[in-house]
Amino acid sequence: MESANPVPSSSPGFGTPAHPVRSNKLNSGPIRASILPILIPPSTLRPVAFRTFTRKHNLTLSSPALQTLAAFVGKNCGSGWREEGLAERVLDEVAKTWRKAGGGVIVEEGKGASLKSILQTLEGNMSSGRVIDPKLASKDVSLRTSSADKIPGLQPSSLTIPRLDDQEQDASDDTRVHPRHWLKVIEAFDTPRLTYNADKKHFEATRVKPSLFPQPSHKTTLFRDRYNIVHQRLLRNESFQVSLTSVSVSSLQRSSSSFARTQCYKLTPVANLLGRSGTSHLLLGLLSTSTTGELSLTDLTGSIVLDLSHARLIPEDGAWLTPGMFVLVDGIYEEEENVRGSTLGGNTGVGGAIGGKLVGISICGPPCERRDTSLGMNIHEQSQDISSSGGFGWVDFLGVGSERAQGARMRQVQTRCLRESHDGIDSTRHLKAVFIGEVNLDNVKTFDALRKVLNLYSEVASKDRPDVFALFGNFVQKAIINGGGQGGSIEYKECFDMLALTLSDFPSLLQRSTFIFVPGDNDPWSSAFSEGASSAIPRHAVPDLFTSRIKRAFATANSQLDRNQNSEPPGEAVWTTNPSRMSLFGPVHDIAILRDNISGRLRRNAINVGLDPTELDDGSSSAAGNEGQIPTEGQQRGKIFNQATPDMRLARKLVKTILDQGSMSPFSQPMRPVLWDYASSLQLYPLPTAFVVADPETAPFCVTYENCHVMNPGRFLPENDSSSMTWIEYDILKNRGRVKKDRF
Repeated sequence: MESANPVPSSSPGFGTPAHPVRSNKLNSGPIRASILPILIPPSTLRPVAFRTFTRKHNLTLSSPALQTLAAFVGKNCGSGWREEGLAERVLDEVAKTWRKAGGGVIVEEGKGASLKSILQTLEGNMSSGRVIDPKLASKDVSLRTSSADKIPGLQPSSLTIPRLDDQEQDASDDTRVHPRHWLKVIEAFDTPRLTYNADKKHFEATRVKPSLFPQPSHKTTLFRDRYNIVHQRLLRNESFQVSLTSVSVSSLQRSSSSFARTQCYKLTPVANLLGRSGTSHLLLGLLSTSTTGELSLTDLTGSIVLDLSHARLIPEDGAWLTPGMFVLVDGIYEEEENVRGSTLGGNTGVGGAIGGKLVGISICGPPCERRDTSLGMNIHEQSQDISSSGGFGWVDFLGVGSERAQGARMRQVQTRCLRESHDGIDSTRHLKAVFIGEVNLDNVKTFDALRKVLNLYSEVASKDRPDVFALFGNFVQKAIINGGGQGGSIEYKECFDMLALTLSDFPSLLQRSTFIFVPGDNDPWSSAFSEGASSAIPRHAVPDLFTSRIKRAFATANSQLDRNQNSEPPGEAVWTTNPSRMSLFGPVHDIAILRDNISGRLRRNAINVGLDPTELDDGSSSAAGNEGQIPTEGQQRGKIFNQATPDMRLARKLVKTILDQGSMSPFSQPMRPVLWDYASSLQLYPLPTAFVVADPETAPFCVTYENCHVMNPGRFLPENDSSSMTWIEYDILKNRGRVKKDRF
């Protein structure tokens, strides 16, 4: 009988050789063929590195990094680095690992990741100039000594670098086939705190720990970040970019040539107005009120008084302008006369204010930018075409993965989930969300209307039921928590207890849907000191003290259903902050959620621009003469505002105002306080795929602007009709919402 582990012997009776060959488990990996190293000059490798790092991964290589990579490729790829395409594959793996390790846009040693450590790890996984199969490399990964632990964000399990085909295999091997497995509600306090670095021209994570009582300098940082984002977005606009064709033509043409130069708009800093009286300039700045009560324009270099008595808004009645917004002003600078101590007719005063004033001719908000343009990508329905125009596709704005890193894979997961989530290949699952605004639980009629809506959706087929129900506050009509003592808290909890009883009558929805609750100004705990007035945002969710009965209703409904955990997740109730984000399939669907009376605040604080409408009608000048002064994508849409109903004109005006500013709260601090360290959670850059602004003071609407679908559910129970109800049904895949009305 042969032993499994024979003892070495030279006896013929045992049939063992004198010197047996033992298998060395440490060397049982793949046989690595030897490579003859060569010397590759960095200039020779530069075209391949540029194509891989810059055009494909939007990275910039420093000269020392290029020399290091040239030496690495010459040593490990040999003479086949060009003909066999070995160098491009290796550089692609290095770029991916650099991104995963948290490296910045510029690839250099000591900037967020260690390039030497990455190359050492990669060298251990290479054979014959190629990256070996990750499955084979994972067998002996624990036996190799590597310095990958020193790389931030690079775990020992990530020593094997996945390729594109490996990502597709991961998507097919994933067992989470239900869409709600990929649904994530991101609270404002959990959103990555990113700030735009104007020098390096990319976003960076803020390392300072956030606080509710930060340093006063953080208030200045809040508006500086907003300005830098708007400024870089504006410079990416075609109207502010110099055409190479016009430059080459202008250098060859004579003064009498008939070629007309392509107009390119240029911004003038406020400080550069000194000594240039009587000249016309285009300025970008923060609209604010000076210490003397005058309207002024402020940028990073200074501020100047504005005179908008003769200015014209572009497009007319197309947006609101309030202090705290960034605007483009085209005007003429008039210096101050008889200024003491002035040598140029203007002076720099306290706070960087220069003398004189800017007489505005036209004014508008900065033009908006589409989401795919901001990310530097062109996304089609079935394929993903990555352009080489830059953008921030590698930035993870929500903490769910960046568009370039996870977008393609998540779209494959989405297709697979929709195909396998229902029996039969021909069947298609619909992804729907229901948004219900201003759900006043202290009104008895609210429960009757809510019961009618839930009954309507519980009777439809399972594949057509909404996956998400979002209920917006105020959950009470008055801030009863304020000054109410224990009685106020008890009454508030009884409202949610009644809601729990209503939801318990529809177990099928509780078992297969996610209910999201967004608080309003009257909900605790902010109403305890604000009496229902506008308090600082972001605002925390409703405390668990009042939501225990509703969570118990969901637990009871889920316990009654025997489900396969891998195929369908249980229903749940999510109490989130205001505002918050809803992500579905990572960065594929980004839905911003806000509950605010923003239209009323805009109407109350909007500034008056230009002359009275009666005087404008009698004049001979028209808006067409000034529309060319400021480049804005809203100019062409100005005519359609007058062709819509008053409610639709108001909706378009509201949408354009918010999205052009790129912020959910484009106001000054006295108008709408913002927690300084969490202001980045209010940014609408890049634009989300959808934006839900629950404003009860505006009629319900669904409007698409720059490919961002904006919805307002309005009031659940309209004030002028006590027997009707209004809500919005949103098709997530089509990115289209529809206002629904019914009677109860």
